[in-house]
Amino acid sequence: MPLDQSFVGRTWPPIEPYLVGREKIREFARAIGATEAEYYDPEAARALGYPDVVAPPTFPVAITMSASRQIVSDPELGLDYSRVVHGDQKFVYTRPVVAGDALVCVNSVDEILSRGGHEFITTRTEVTTEAGEPVVTVWSKLVQRGEH
Repeated sequence: MPLDQSFVGRTWPPIEPYLVGREKIREFARAIGATEAEYYDPEAARALGYPDVVAPPTFPVAITMSASRQIVSDPELGLDYSRVVHGDQKFVYTRPVVAGDALVCVNSVDEILSRGGHEFITTRTEVTTEAGEPVVTVWSKLVQRGEH
């Protein structure tokens, strides 16, 4: 079943703020094998000009993936998540994520395409502080594989 094209351009309400903690950053860094001191040690991060430990560049996926449930769980979209694979991810930063940030995500659908019997949906998540300061924009492309 094709995805509902009327979702293109749709934006959802902001999610509740996500408080970025030192331990979450450290856990994420360990999980991806990142060893840079600024991901673990506040003093090392401060020496580089950050107010606290800084998150690895792909850390926002931990927040945005959960936030995107607003989109993918909407039954009207027609997405069968059991047939979904991750197609692409892109991050454009205004500034790094650091421990102590309270981040808000606003999700949108940028594009829905059909090619070769597969459906492609590109979501965009604008990540800001509670005060509205831009932090990072995250694009994710999901591929719903064809039924054959």
